[in-house]
Amino acid sequence: MANVVVVGSQWGDEGKGKIVDWLSQRADVVVRFQGGHNAGHTLVVDGKVYKLSLLPSGVVREGKLSVIGNGVVFDPHAFVAELSRIRELGVDIGPDRLKIAENTALILSLHRELDGFREDAASNSGTKIGTTRRGIGPAYEDKVGRRAIRVMDLADMETLPTKVDRLLTHHNALRRGLGHGEVAHETIMQELTSVADQVLPYMDRVWKILDDDARRAGERILFEGAQGTLLDIDQGTYPFVTSSNTIAGQAATGSGVGPGAIGYVLGITKAYTTRVGEGPFPTEQDNEVGEFLGTRGHEFGTVTGRKRRCGWFDAVLVRQAVAVNGIDGIALTKLDVLDGLDEIRVCTGYRLDGETIDYLPASQGAQARVEPIYETLEGWKERRPARGAGTTCQHRP
Repeated sequence: MANVVVVGSQWGDEGKGKIVDWLSQRADVVVRFQGGHNAGHTLVVDGKVYKLSLLPSGVVREGKLSVIGNGVVFDPHAFVAELSRIRELGVDIGPDRLKIAENTALILSLHRELDGFREDAASNSGTKIGTTRRGIGPAYEDKVGRRAIRVMDLADMETLPTKVDRLLTHHNALRRGLGHGEVAHETIMQELTSVADQVLPYMDRVWKILDDDARRAGERILFEGAQGTLLDIDQGTYPFVTSSNTIAGQAATGSGVGPGAIGYVLGITKAYTTRVGEGPFPTEQDNEVGEFLGTRGHEFGTVTGRKRRCGWFDAVLVRQAVAVNGIDGIALTKLDVLDGLDEIRVCTGYRLDGETIDYLPASQGAQARVEPIYETLEGWKERRPARGAGTTCQHRP
């Protein structure tokens, strides 16, 4: 097994968790390389159900090293809470089984609050993005703005107060502009010091572990993505996207390895299309078909419980995802959900302003105007309950 990157080829929720869990049985290291606790994976192992959001899927398997890479934004309190939930299920995850990159940026309470303030304001103006309100976007903003508090800062209490002051200079100005009160320095310091001792034992030089202890030793590394290609900050349906790069190239940047360490890219693809939140969705079926797909496919978010929008399979978007990720093979999930439909439609192209195109345009206005071109296939009726777990694989020549 080569070092494998697993990515979603649609808007997320393609069933990556179950594929990663299956592959992790043959991997030595499982790396989470982007996103935060806004993403969710549901795993069923030996009859036990594990709902993960920040922890890599490999943590439920004995003998595997799990890694949270520097491309993730890390909520330390959510991390401690998730560890506690997993331990209650009988999985003891110590520092020997889980490593957190020392240069990973933190999500703080002020990030979550700012996320909520903005979504509330956008709801009133009709420009809501539909975030999970977990502070992901604001945390990435601070990272790029070079004012983030990082995991390593929890070990340096001499310089931490100065870094907190710098962060609050920015955030309190924003809060005043939005009509909200300021955050006190002592509040953030208490938030950080209260959790430092629980996080720091897991901190390590992840790039060195992955290079020296894993790659050079011939161990197999599995890179686990969150969300999906069409939520990528650059390649997705901007501005209705997440705040990180979700495509395969981020596996290297977000974990501290060179691109040559990636041997194979596996795209997880659902037999129909779903998305959560606002934004364009050319094949969406806001009708009985959409209800059928959502009900049989159990289309509710693992983290938020939000109902997913459902529609026909969009081959245009998947072809585009194959290109931008360099996908070598596809795992097709939830094919059995389509059982029971008289006909199945597949989008093979778009019409935009009277022209036929074979890609999703980058412009927000053009994305809203595209009309799907469908091919219609005969359905099948096996009269068996849909499990939502059927998976087939196809490799790119």
